[in-house]
Amino acid sequence: MSLIVGVDDYSSESDIIIIPSALDFVSQDEMLTPLGRLDKYVASENIFNRQMVARSLLDTLKAVNEDERDCITVLERVGRLADDSEPTVRAELMEQVPHIAIFCQENRPSIPFAFSKYLLPIVVRYLADQNNQVRKTSQAALLVLLEQELIERGDIETLVCPVLVDLTAPDSNDDVKTEAMAIICKMAPMVGKDITERLFLPRFCEMCCDCRMFHVRKVCAANFGDICSVVGGDATEELLLPRFFQLCSDNVWGVRKACAECFMTVSSSTSQEVRRTKLSSLFISLISDPSRWVRQAAFQSLGQFISTFASPNSVGHYFREGEVVGAREEEEAPSGETENEPQPPEKHTTSNEKDDSPADISEPSSLSEPVEESPSVSPQDSIPEQELYNSFHFWRMPIAEMDLDIELLQHGESCQQESPSPSHGKTKASAPVLDRKQLEELIENLEPHIDDPDVKAQVEVLTAALRATTMDSHLEDAFLEPRDNHSDMEISHGDDSELSDSSFSPEDEKKSKHQDVIPQALLDQYLSMTDPSRAQTVDMEIAKHCAYSLPGVAMTLGRQNWHCLRDTYETLASDMQWKVRRTLAFSIHELALILGDQLTAADLVPIFNSFLKDLDEVRVGVLKHLYDFLKLLHQETRRKYLYQLQEFLVTDNSRNWRFRSELAEQLVLLLELYSGQDVYDYLRPLSFSLCTDRVSSVRWTSYKLVSEIIRKVASCQVLLADFLSELVDKFCHSHKWSGRQAFTFVCQLVIEDDCVSLEQFSEHLLAPLLQLASDPVANVRVLLAKTIRQSLMEREYFLHSANSHQEALEQTLVALQMDLDKDVKYFASVHPGSTRISEDAMSTTSSTY
Repeated sequence: MSLIVGVDDYSSESDIIIIPSALDFVSQDEMLTPLGRLDKYVASENIFNRQMVARSLLDTLKAVNEDERDCITVLERVGRLADDSEPTVRAELMEQVPHIAIFCQENRPSIPFAFSKYLLPIVVRYLADQNNQVRKTSQAALLVLLEQELIERGDIETLVCPVLVDLTAPDSNDDVKTEAMAIICKMAPMVGKDITERLFLPRFCEMCCDCRMFHVRKVCAANFGDICSVVGGDATEELLLPRFFQLCSDNVWGVRKACAECFMTVSSSTSQEVRRTKLSSLFISLISDPSRWVRQAAFQSLGQFISTFASPNSVGHYFREGEVVGAREEEEAPSGETENEPQPPEKHTTSNEKDDSPADISEPSSLSEPVEESPSVSPQDSIPEQELYNSFHFWRMPIAEMDLDIELLQHGESCQQESPSPSHGKTKASAPVLDRKQLEELIENLEPHIDDPDVKAQVEVLTAALRATTMDSHLEDAFLEPRDNHSDMEISHGDDSELSDSSFSPEDEKKSKHQDVIPQALLDQYLSMTDPSRAQTVDMEIAKHCAYSLPGVAMTLGRQNWHCLRDTYETLASDMQWKVRRTLAFSIHELALILGDQLTAADLVPIFNSFLKDLDEVRVGVLKHLYDFLKLLHQETRRKYLYQLQEFLVTDNSRNWRFRSELAEQLVLLLELYSGQDVYDYLRPLSFSLCTDRVSSVRWTSYKLVSEIIRKVASCQVLLADFLSELVDKFCHSHKWSGRQAFTFVCQLVIEDDCVSLEQFSEHLLAPLLQLASDPVANVRVLLAKTIRQSLMEREYFLHSANSHQEALEQTLVALQMDLDKDVKYFASVHPGSTRISEDAMSTTSSTY
């Protein structure tokens, strides 16, 4: 078929132009073999045609799969497409490579070594492609191939890794270098410790110090924890930690923020000694960083970092290694991932935002053990005493480099030599006293500027260092004794809550805050997260992050140190934000498991009771784990909640049917915690009420609840008879057909789950059940037919000729088989074995709300 154009009355046949139609091309292509079509279009000048060739490569391979030679020919054409000058063609080809690789893997007998010979070199080559889209596509393809384990380990080591290492060379393109480093970091967990340590680790350490490209340093910082997890503790402490210290003092806040976010993972790869003596002080520098965004990330990671100090033997129950115990709230991300807002632009309002060269940073010692750990500071790093408080030095020097412990301890030692104390001489205690003087002077110099958030952050780290400079109780008492209960508040002008606790005497304050599990400075910073001023200077949701990580912190400290967290927990439980209370409500059962029955009864039960009366968004947290919490209480305390279960039927929004569904599920679990009499007295009314809920999902769960209550009271004939009598009266004799249908559902469950003996069932439920054969509503009769066929007639007890109920069953079944409704007749006549109660509910229930 052709189109003829340009024909008029005066034209000759030679003037006629014949244009082939699309159908001509279709017919021509249909006559070509798959390889013929491939060869035709792979050399086409039309970009679209070459894109289509790349897109259809997998189909072409499948078409010639039977012939190994044809498959090799197709793969050779792939190499031709790979040299295409059009980026969109190359990108399209790379998107198909993982699918082609999977096909080759499944058909290796017919296409041996096809992937490593024809496809993998293209993937590796495209990692350095000039076009950004092609590079991104090849990177994604490489990761998919690694995840699917489609690349041989030998090929990874000889073909892939060397190329990636070369792409991160100092003279490499900036974008390519950054992307290659990101791929290396993502590959490390896949290729394992050996390859990572031999091939990647040296270049990774080098890139952490890339002075020209902060993007590369940021990639290294963001993935630092993963690299540490792969290479293990020895390599982490020997090679990686020095680089991590440098990254934590980087002059770009985004790099420092990335370090704060991965701090827990890094800490998990180190020893307890390194964690205490080095990382704790490093974390304090991040938590007092001049940049608000770094402080925000650090506070979000604080609870997680504290949890890495936990010992499985010290908390009294199993601790899942590598997992932070936190609030198990539905649809809530971990605290380190809740920052969904766009990253703010880099701010340099003062030169305090930028740090000096990371190479000048030495690893700080533990804030909690400054006496034993007193490394010397080189002369060039020290500052003359007269210049120590010079405004230039104070405002221009970054807080991360001002290693307060080291500098002030060293300065204290020099002062000690000039004027030794007659009472102490050169004992250990003399240095901390002098350190305290220096820290006090620093705080006093900062008082006029306390309103500035950045100054306040520095006051906080000074205060934390002040409190951590000694572990000796008499020194602490000597420092606090001259002051009244409000002295600490005067230092911070009422803005720093980590020291302001006017309701305690010095002895009580010391007892409530001191412990020896983690560095005290970390705990002080964690406790300060409930300070209202933190919401203004750090993060509006900082209290929520505190609440989220509190179970992990409590587990780390152990129940013997619960006094350190009690006030903070009570503060969070009364927080104005319902999201904070909701987070606690979802984790209160975990905290109860950590604290044990005595502390739970004393400190958690009152808060649990307040949550029961809170908003539905908070109540659902305690409801979802109601059984988990109540089972930890003593029986007398547990029985008191029987009176309050009825309150869960009342919600702020009557349309909140999921709340009632959760209640029904929890009541099923609660049955084991109470006696049959208590179940009959308190859970029976609830179960009957839920069975009449207008939402079908709630009703189905409630039918299970009723059947389990029947099992619970079956051992007491009086309770069983009374319960089943009320069941028959309320549901089997209900004037609503949905009630009669509910009765049939319950009977089916009772039989299938063996909730009572067949004799008890026959005595109390069989006769009322069979009466429903004359029910005016067909849905009820359909369910009855299914119950008789699938449940009752399956039991030999009802089939025995000596059974007095056999005749009644057979008569009912015959009547249902003659029913006018075809569905009733069908289910009474046959036995569809695949139909179960859940399907019955779906097919025969009425409104589902």
